[in-house]
Amino acid sequence: MKAKGRLSLIAAAGLALVFAGAAHAEFVPKKPVEIIVHAGPGGGNDIFGRAMISIMEKEGLIPVRFQIINKSGGGSANARNFLGEKKGDDYTIGLYSSTYLIDPLVQEVKTTTMEELTPIANLVYEPALIVVRADSPFKTLKDFIEAAKAEPKKYKQSAGNPLAREAIVRHLLMAKTGADWAYVSYPSAGERISALLGGHTDLMMIEPSEEAGLVTGGKLRALAQIANKRLPAFPDVPTLTEAGYEITSVPQVRGVIGPPGMSADAKAYYSDLFAKLAKSDGWKDYLKKTQLEDGYMNSEELAKFEKAYVAKMRDILVQAGMKVNP
Repeated sequence: MKAKGRLSLIAAAGLALVFAGAAHAEFVPKKPVEIIVHAGPGGGNDIFGRAMISIMEKEGLIPVRFQIINKSGGGSANARNFLGEKKGDDYTIGLYSSTYLIDPLVQEVKTTTMEELTPIANLVYEPALIVVRADSPFKTLKDFIEAAKAEPKKYKQSAGNPLAREAIVRHLLMAKTGADWAYVSYPSAGERISALLGGHTDLMMIEPSEEAGLVTGGKLRALAQIANKRLPAFPDVPTLTEAGYEITSVPQVRGVIGPPGMSADAKAYYSDLFAKLAKSDGWKDYLKKTQLEDGYMNSEELAKFEKAYVAKMRDILVQAGMKVNP
């Protein structure tokens, strides 16, 4: 009896451990996961997100469907606020870019900030090109700058979010040179490119992922690169520094965050997922093809980066002559 009693106790203890383990089981999604992007269809983060999902599917990294939900408008405010309202939702994540960190510094209306969201991973650093139409009279960036000094406001830049990197680089260049040109915002990269190709604007700052062969195909001419060094795909295009314009570097980052209050298990799952993505062959091939730089940071590293980046951007915005929130 005693032996049988001990066996019963052991069995009961084992069942208790099983149920306890089930109660604290690791999170694995059982239904589709929504990825919130602040760009419209064809925008930088939209393109980035769809490519990311495709690679995760091909690499066999995700057990359910991941789908893009576009929440454009207000810069990145609509997307940030939407994520802020999804507190505790383990089936919603977001793709951020630098505007998530910059916008709250200058927007007058209080919005959800990056600090309120759950850091998961940074994935890339993204350079950019300053381009004009292939038939433009501007052969160099200096040509454009001199023309914009001689005839202020005559020339127009195809652009998006008025607080994006392209806006800040414009402010820095104008502050340094005395040139002045208009900034025309469009909802998507496709519309920005169409405006430039159609002659409605004169210049654009474009990420290689959006360029889609327009420079190499001869429809656009690259005047300069917003990068620390020349990209392999554009060896003859000078960086801003090489073109004679020494301005503060304005890095573009892209990565993944979750809503406030995401469970620890879900955060761990997504953190592990994007760590695996960053190491995958499919992802490495994608970075090479799109001229993106590997910028992987885990959740802890990202949280530290956020604070340092915001402090740096505050200084840059002041240099650019923009009004910054205290």
